[in-house]
Amino acid sequence: MEKLVGSILLGLVLLSCTNRQQRLPFLGNPVVKGQDTLYPKIKNFTFIDQDSITVTNKTFDGKIYIADFIFLSCPTICPKMTVEMLAVYHKYQNNPDVAFLSHTIDPEQDTIKRLKAYSENLGITGKWHFVTGNKENIYKMATESYFMTAYPDAKEPGGYVHSGGLLLIDRNRHIRGVYDGTNPQETKRLIADIALLLKEK
Repeated sequence: MEKLVGSILLGLVLLSCTNRQQRLPFLGNPVVKGQDTLYPKIKNFTFIDQDSITVTNKTFDGKIYIADFIFLSCPTICPKMTVEMLAVYHKYQNNPDVAFLSHTIDPEQDTIKRLKAYSENLGITGKWHFVTGNKENIYKMATESYFMTAYPDAKEPGGYVHSGGLLLIDRNRHIRGVYDGTNPQETKRLIADIALLLKEK
């Protein structure tokens, strides 16, 4: 009997440890203030989406969201990124706690009208905001908030350099994961990590 009780207790301890380990990391360099460790947060922003609606950080209050940086005429990684993002969208499109945010890095060409047509072609009916705005503000958000690369370069295919990451942002605007937006295996990991993050209170 004692062995049985001991085995049960050991199992509970191991289960408890496993549950504690199943928590996503906070990404970025933390700042220690007293006994608090503060991780970087996505800065405030204001953009316009494909429905001519103003999208700000408050749009995502209380939600988990997945973000990326693309442009519609991209001849390289963007189409692959959109395919992978679409797979995540289809998985969570009916979950009110999950949203999606794609920033164009070519706002001069990617007008609201073009973004609307693009989203309709994908069959997007809500929850996924394709945003445009001042290009310098977009590049600044990419580098300073999301730690992504985004800038014009005439020598590159399509005229831009940008990161191909999909970023998982929690309810408190912390980055909790970065995934290769061209890799279906990474997409599976992202889908699983969203499920983990949804369990956090």
